[in-house]
Amino acid sequence: MPGGLTLNHFLVLSLIVFAMGLFCVMSRRNAIGILMGVELILNSANINYLAFAFYGGGRYDGQIFTIFVIMLAAAEAVVGLAIVLAIYQDLRTIDVDATETLSG
Repeated sequence: MPGGLTLNHFLVLSLIVFAMGLFCVMSRRNAIGILMGVELILNSANINYLAFAFYGGGRYDGQIFTIFVIMLAAAEAVVGLAIVLAIYQDLRTIDVDATETLSG
């Protein structure tokens, strides 16, 4: 790899992206911020898949898993935003604490 990058560099990058995503999921109150945190967590998994595929012999399994996770993330974004829009139409807010009133 050019520039002297090793597997550890990618793992540290993935850890940082995962920590940012986890912080975003745990600290946000609106649903769109939580969805963005989930996307960061999925991207950290993609970094791991590609790094282990590259440094583990150059096989294509990591790339195939990454494409699968990207498709999963796109579907999650579509379904998640549809749910957020439905909640907003009923409650006029995207605050996740307000969704507890949906059962009544």
